[in-house]
Amino acid sequence: MTSPRRIVDCSIGQAEESMDLHFVDDVVRPTTRDELPSPLPGDALLAGGTSVMAEPGRDLRRLVDLTTLDWPDLTVADDGLEIAATCTIDRLVHADLPENWHARTLFRWCADSLVASYKIWHTATVGGNVCLALPAGSMTSLCSVLDASLLVWHPDGTDSVVSVADVVVGNQRNSLAPGDLLRSIHVPTAALTAPVAARRVSYAEYGRAGAVVLGRATDGGVVISVSGGTVRPFAIPVPSREPDEVVAACAAVVPEAAWFTDAHGTAEWRRAVVPHLVREVVTELGSAA
Repeated sequence: MTSPRRIVDCSIGQAEESMDLHFVDDVVRPTTRDELPSPLPGDALLAGGTSVMAEPGRDLRRLVDLTTLDWPDLTVADDGLEIAATCTIDRLVHADLPENWHARTLFRWCADSLVASYKIWHTATVGGNVCLALPAGSMTSLCSVLDASLLVWHPDGTDSVVSVADVVVGNQRNSLAPGDLLRSIHVPTAALTAPVAARRVSYAEYGRAGAVVLGRATDGGVVISVSGGTVRPFAIPVPSREPDEVVAACAAVVPEAAWFTDAHGTAEWRRAVVPHLVREVVTELGSAA
């Protein structure tokens, strides 16, 4: 397992003009994949920049500005939605998407569950939120319930397609190796058109959620995503819509050690309230089916 790859969130103009990053020696602005530099210690992949604002990393020596690759933010196709890693949360939330994509309602709902105001959405990116692997990473929650696939570029020129559970492996821990780059996130049409439901619990009405439960209806069953109060997201397919059966299935999958305590809730409280959220989500999905 490798240490987390840092994807920072602010435009290079902000990095140079608004912050004192005197410890950064070089800035690389590739315009094609071939121009991406070989990885070096102290590299940071620059997408939006909000993480650098929150936690200045004095180990940083070089910024690789991904925005100069000029990827299209969103691509709507017959097989679903492709979200560039550099797409901002605001762009995703306010995108004009097909009306039969019921799951689009989760985009705003998940953004509201971030530990960030709507002003941060204009800068913070979907890919950065996933790769930071924060328990409060609601874009991670979104990807887990919608069966999203992540396209990862490797420095040797090869690609991998993985799930968010393959990438987010712990609290602020991801599985990306040095030089690996999250290129895009693909959400399939089948997930986008399915009925969805969402519940959260927190000490405050807005902002960081103490626990997040998302649900998606499948043929005769549901997929439940549990996150926010766990060190990584858990996507749990259950071939039933009986609330008691789904609650039991989730309890069997999420280990006790996965729950954690911080300023937004204790492990015991989170473990106790999530079954109630799961039950509400399953009941709503049963009514929508």
